Amino acid sequence: MAKFLYVYHGSGKMPTDAAERQASIDAWTGWYGKLGSAVVDGGNPVGMSKMVLSGGKVENNGGSNPTAGYTIIDARDFDDAVAKAKDCPILMDPAFSVEIAPIIEMM
Repeated sequence: MAKFLYVYHGSGKMPTDAAERQASIDAWTGWYGKLGSAVVDGGNPVGMSKMVLSGGKVENNGGSNPTAGYTIIDARDFDDAVAKAKDCPILMDPAFSVEIAPIIEMM
């Protein structure tokens, strides 16, 4: 098995209604349950980021496609990681996407 990083991108809004929040939590819990032991790190949502560019310039807006969160999973290969991501609840909102990258073990 290899580890893969899912980076969630988008600028959608978190639900403010209690029922919508609970439905979102239930969807994520269900997806993680379906992935089972493949979930290495369930991750978390993240706040607005800053980008440090060459020369030390700092952009405060998180870029044109800001990071919204992450998860780390185990998968047989890239195709398996992609297949597992297709059911990610964040994709119910077209304002979001999932970037997938293999984690390269250095040691």
